[in-house]
Amino acid sequence: MAKKLIMRFVTFFLLMILATTKSASLIPSYNITDFGAKPDGLTDSAKPLLAAWSKACSSTKPASIFIPSGTFFLSHAEFSGPCKNIGMRIFAYGATVVASSDYGSAFATWITFRQVEGLSIYGGKFDGRGKPLWACKMAGGNCPTGATSITIIDSKQILLSGVTSLNSQLFHFNIYRSTAVTLRSITISAAGDSPNTDGIHIQLSSAVSVSGADIRTGDDCISLKDGDADVDIEHVECGPGHGISVGSLGRDPLQGGGVRNVTVRSVTFTGTQNGVRIKTWAKENNGGVVKEVRFEDVVMNGVSNPIIVDQNYCPEKKGCPKQSSGIKISGVSFKNIMGTSATKIAVKLDCSESNPCSEIGLDNIDLTYGEKKMAAQSFCRNVNGRSSGLVIPPSCL
Repeated sequence: MAKKLIMRFVTFFLLMILATTKSASLIPSYNITDFGAKPDGLTDSAKPLLAAWSKACSSTKPASIFIPSGTFFLSHAEFSGPCKNIGMRIFAYGATVVASSDYGSAFATWITFRQVEGLSIYGGKFDGRGKPLWACKMAGGNCPTGATSITIIDSKQILLSGVTSLNSQLFHFNIYRSTAVTLRSITISAAGDSPNTDGIHIQLSSAVSVSGADIRTGDDCISLKDGDADVDIEHVECGPGHGISVGSLGRDPLQGGGVRNVTVRSVTFTGTQNGVRIKTWAKENNGGVVKEVRFEDVVMNGVSNPIIVDQNYCPEKKGCPKQSSGIKISGVSFKNIMGTSATKIAVKLDCSESNPCSEIGLDNIDLTYGEKKMAAQSFCRNVNGRSSGLVIPPSCL
């Protein structure tokens, strides 16, 4: 009896392997080396990659593109849809894709995916080689803006899993006018003093999920801009960097009306300039909202501004004649936030006199000042809300 069961199991297992093999053989796949790409770090892979993309995009069945192990130089590429299939995959495990070290190119983006649906990208290191441009900017030279490493625009149902972005000239990832985008197990790395190297920049996009990210950069780890809605961020390590920011908003007229329904949870900030921040310009003519934003289960390790709402942002006090924000902030909660502040004011809620913040909540906050964990302080101005549970420093709401 036992032998019969074993034989049945073995037969079933072999049939499953055969079925999987047959199924896999029906899925079109394209290796970029078959189109002339060379893993020497010198030969431009733009044409081979675009040729493989053209084949995969025109396939009526879900197709795969393979970037094998090795270092591939890529000058610039835009992968455009719509494609004939939904379910394209790019596998780049073991591959490193490098940009040109010449930052003088006119490209605003390095790698772009435009009007694509159902794309998944697995693995790969993408090195923007931004160090020479950073040096130019920090020296005060006449430097170009630089290129964003990976841009997703006018697309939906996109997954990036296990992808690493290094040394971007400008933003590492830019998600723009897109929906249902997931970034999972992402690594982002740039020097702490690298200018304008935001990790993940999200704008005019909805249903965006960031789950599992290690971000070390010279600007915001994650920045949310106008038109963002239904964004979920969790399990992120941030630092160095400028924290996770909603804004700045209101410098120019808003296209998407503001930011709605955002959750940031299970995040650790280490040595960052800010922790969780909402920032709006003090310009009354550019209206909009920030509402239903939740920051939960956050750890601060030596963060300069752990909790900050700044509705009076106006660099050099120019262009803000009445110092009044047109952005309405409401329904923002800070819950289960603990750790240490590098400055004495650990909680700063600085809102506009003409447009006060409302429905702000502090729940179970435990923040101390400095390595010796001395008493920190709170600052509130033009803000209405409530506090509950243990709140240290004492609530000023």
